[in-house]
Amino acid sequence: MQVSTRALVFSSLKYAEADLIVSCFTEKYGLKSYLLRGILKSKKGKLRTSMFQPLSLLQIEAYHKDKGSLERINEAKVILPYKTLHTEIVKTSLLLFLSEILKNSVKEEEANPSLFQFIENSIKWLDENEETANFHLLFLLKLTNFLGFYPDFSENKAPYFNLMEGNFQHHSLGQFCEEGESIEALKQLDKSQFNDLSELSLPKSVRLKTLDLLLKYYRLHIQGYKAPKSLPVLTQLFH
Repeated sequence: MQVSTRALVFSSLKYAEADLIVSCFTEKYGLKSYLLRGILKSKKGKLRTSMFQPLSLLQIEAYHKDKGSLERINEAKVILPYKTLHTEIVKTSLLLFLSEILKNSVKEEEANPSLFQFIENSIKWLDENEETANFHLLFLLKLTNFLGFYPDFSENKAPYFNLMEGNFQHHSLGQFCEEGESIEALKQLDKSQFNDLSELSLPKSVRLKTLDLLLKYYRLHIQGYKAPKSLPVLTQLFH
């Protein structure tokens, strides 16, 4: 079946000598994997490796068999050439980290336009703004809303956050309850939008603790969760 859809690149992996396997979250068909034959050696083809960088936004013309096998991309074009995301090291590292998180978290093989739009709008915001310090924290929290385990903040005066239950409690009820600065930061993030990030002042130590807290939360709620390989680089940049 010939299809035309927008797509966000989650990952690309070298296969054999000259091929790439690319994982994309498409606007119309959800998560799809494509085999791009000969792309690493081709200099004149319609497809170029530079198109398939983490979280590139593409318009693709593809052929889908829809049998669980690798699909084929016939043509692709970059819809929105990023101004800063692939040139500024901090933003590039953020993109790599977020694309790994998305690859590990999003399993839907069906359309989810609201999730697609959230990712698209978030990445556009990052490209156009300089406030990067807490962007990944707010992105991770907001993403849980689409993954089905956004925390229940109705008891947010309580000091403990139960990572397993995803809610706030007045007493520690076991190994999954955490308290402290990262919990208070989580409450601040819940009240924030990306445009508020310049007003969100978190010490570096708290930022790292909050990132650790959020990744623990993901690990508990996502089957087969894998720690992002880019995490040490990101941690170093924001240390």
